[in-house]
Amino acid sequence: MIFDVLTIFPEYFESPLEASLLGRAREGGLVEVRVHDIREHATPPHRKVDDEPYGGGAGMVMMAPVVAAAIEAARSLPGEPARTILLTPAGERFDHALAAEISAWPRTILVCGRYEGIDERVAEAGLYDREVSLGDFVTSGGEVAALAIIEAAARLIPGFVKELESVENDSVFRGDLDFPHYTRPREWRGLSVPDILVSGHHAGIQKWRREQAAERTRCRRPDLSGRKAR
Repeated sequence: MIFDVLTIFPEYFESPLEASLLGRAREGGLVEVRVHDIREHATPPHRKVDDEPYGGGAGMVMMAPVVAAAIEAARSLPGEPARTILLTPAGERFDHALAAEISAWPRTILVCGRYEGIDERVAEAGLYDREVSLGDFVTSGGEVAALAIIEAAARLIPGFVKELESVENDSVFRGDLDFPHYTRPREWRGLSVPDILVSGHHAGIQKWRREQAAERTRCRRPDLSGRKAR
């Protein structure tokens, strides 16, 4: 799996891509993440990537020629054909099903917008395959979303997580939220671990976990209840 990330802040990704499971997956060759500076496609010497919006208003807009050149350069790299995703609050909401879909793609280009967004003509020219949002909120740019998508999709690659069961028990993997988890000490601040979890009764434990997952989903995320993740 290869990700090409287009951004005007490539330094944003330095530490997250080196840390934890994602860092080890990159070292082991399971995932490749290539970060590209959009400014390299802007006109020197100032490498300007944005300009004032037509029609007036606050903020700046990323310029179509610069972003288009960055996308086309990434698409032209050797290897499998890439699918291009624009990260924008106006896109479809990212979820487990989309993470699973992306994890099956050999190469994905993630375009990180900034400022008020990217000139709409880049979309009108057909340079994005999908537009994706993390949810109904706004961040300063698409970099946060890019990292979330990379990790969520990469986590589904066999070998990314040592134990497959850990992935299969994740929240929303099977359509429900995860069940509650406990570890030592058994007593803490007057609160005890549920007796069933220390009973040694494996069938009973599994039944309790299924019931807790279903109840938690019903109470906290009724929109997920009864829906199986694809």
